[in-house]
Amino acid sequence: MTVFLLHDALIFPNPELAEPDGLLAIGGDLSTDRLLLAYKSGIFPWYNELPILWWCPPKRPVIFPSLFRLSRSLYQIMKKNAFKVTFDKDFYGVIEKCASIKRKDSNDTWITDEMREAYIKLHSLGFAHSVEVWKDDKLVGGLYGVSIGKAFFGESMFSLVSNASKVALACLVEFLIKNSFYFIDCQITNEHLSRMGAIEVPRNVFLKILNEATSKNFIIEKWSRENLSTRETAFFLMDKLIKRSSYL
Repeated sequence: MTVFLLHDALIFPNPELAEPDGLLAIGGDLSTDRLLLAYKSGIFPWYNELPILWWCPPKRPVIFPSLFRLSRSLYQIMKKNAFKVTFDKDFYGVIEKCASIKRKDSNDTWITDEMREAYIKLHSLGFAHSVEVWKDDKLVGGLYGVSIGKAFFGESMFSLVSNASKVALACLVEFLIKNSFYFIDCQITNEHLSRMGAIEVPRNVFLKILNEATSKNFIIEKWSRENLSTRETAFFLMDKLIKRSSYL
């Protein structure tokens, strides 16, 4: 087993040298410069306790926005316009909810205090973004991630009511399509994301797409979108789905 130990130097080993499970390196820090370098290199941090663990799995689940799967049930829910959706209105609230809500298969969270501080700083610099879903003026769902160029790296999502996180993802997909983003990096495969269109690509393919996506220019700023209509988003995505099906 060969896992690289990171020191103060701002450098990562070749991602292709990662272990079969994807573990590449340990140590280092969560400074803004190191995090941005990691994402641009196809690497992400994932750990519960120190030291920091850095990963680049051999197969990478990604959602290509134009291939997002809008289920009939989600389409009907969004048509009702029962949720209010915003972008970057309450990043802190979203990451706090993601950190505090326990997963079905885990008793704790991987979002440490150190990680919260690091991503809040990325948000203040315009690199990290959130999508909030509101019902009766209460935050009931959302997601957050990092954006570099035309690549979006999903970090976590939460849902306090049924389908709220799916609505957040659908609204994010609409934004990414309209702004010509290449993909959403899902990092770790799970059944929920697979049902919504995530597919696994080999690491070498992912790294090539990543290199092109992160080389593109995109404005670094808050993605402020107040009172986004989920009905309009549903119509937009369904139109894309119909057009895509006509070519098959």
